[in-house]
Amino acid sequence: MPAVFPFQALQYNHGKGDVTKQVAPPYDVLDKSRKQALIDGDAHNIVAIDLPHTPAKELGPPSAYKAAGESLCNWLTEGVLTKNEKPAIFAYRQTFTFRGKDYQRCGMACTVETQPLGPREGGGILPHEQTFSGPKEDRLALMKATATQLSPIFGLHPDQNGSASELVRTIMESRKPDMTATITESDGQDVLHEVWTVEDDKTINAYRDALAGEDVFIADGHHRYNTAVNYLESLEKEGDVPADHPARRTMFVMVSMSDPGLAIGPTHRVLGGMKEYTHEKFIEASAGYLQIDPVVNDPKQIEEEMTKAATKSKEVFGLIDFATGLCWVASCVDEDPLSEKFSDKPQAWRELDVAIVQHLIVEEICKPELNEGEDIKWAFPHSVEEVMAIGSGSETGAGGGSGFAQIAVIVRPTPLDAVRDICLAGELMPQKSTFFYPKLATGLFINPLS
Repeated sequence: MPAVFPFQALQYNHGKGDVTKQVAPPYDVLDKSRKQALIDGDAHNIVAIDLPHTPAKELGPPSAYKAAGESLCNWLTEGVLTKNEKPAIFAYRQTFTFRGKDYQRCGMACTVETQPLGPREGGGILPHEQTFSGPKEDRLALMKATATQLSPIFGLHPDQNGSASELVRTIMESRKPDMTATITESDGQDVLHEVWTVEDDKTINAYRDALAGEDVFIADGHHRYNTAVNYLESLEKEGDVPADHPARRTMFVMVSMSDPGLAIGPTHRVLGGMKEYTHEKFIEASAGYLQIDPVVNDPKQIEEEMTKAATKSKEVFGLIDFATGLCWVASCVDEDPLSEKFSDKPQAWRELDVAIVQHLIVEEICKPELNEGEDIKWAFPHSVEEVMAIGSGSETGAGGGSGFAQIAVIVRPTPLDAVRDICLAGELMPQKSTFFYPKLATGLFINPLS
């Protein structure tokens, strides 16, 4: 693994006590109304800087980023945020309920050597899905304006002997947390965030040794990591960047792949904007590709219906037609439907639900047969409730735009083993393939880059 380092974080309240009103979910799950609600709770909430304009899926006006940089400077001058005197790493625990089960996900916030994505001797930083250009432009403009990394990257590492996970949990069991916050996720569930500051060299070195030689798999934050690499490159174009320059290190929260608190949810697809779409035409165009069977017309039961169908078929999808409310369960006619088109891809990639949706349902059925070969509009909600909200015309922050939705494709969570296997094979999943729940908080620790 790339070298792990402590860092002099910027923090609220000197890293002590409850900071619920100051921290926020990451920018990419927030819309304008949720941003305003956070600012109404506290004008110094980090969202005022981290989300200078909405939507953050595209580059905003220069004035928005300039204002964010000025606000950060003012907050530092006023003491709203302070820089820690001593470099530290931070044990970080999230306690939550997801899909009916209770979890505690434990990791460590630290900085990692900034390097291009890809394999490397001694451990590389590996992506697992493709990215969009708009968010990277937005994040780079914000990083240049603030000279900080506001949100950590969520990284996974193998930790096959469990030594890193054991060390993290030992720290948490030794004393009460230094800092706490409770954040409401987009699904309405509250998540408790707890932070333990670790400054002693012995523990820091032990954690560094536990991760030596391991790869880092980016679980969430691909756009933000690409931004960190691009920011460093922009500095290097302007002149010499010393070996100890803060921009040469990127803030991660590292979580062991063996951590029992890891929870992966689905990222469904809502498709729309098709000129020729009706559910009858979709079913007709799917002949030979999909076996489509009607189920009870209740979206709340569709995942249960998919579970039943999965006992007979390997790839199973739920389908919801918004115009009629009709529901189906679909399975692939061919056992390996992407094998001919993607014979060079590993089987784990070809079996991904999200790959089949993109390359079979969208590219072979919807795009040529229902939209005259033109691109389809997408949204990427994480719950059936959010799917139905999009279908009703609501803006949820999942993309797509209001009123575009025609059909939803409900998918199952991507298995963690598939993420690891595909990363190691050097392949990329389609965009929005995984949803690691919950999101890391923004504002618990901020990484200064100057």
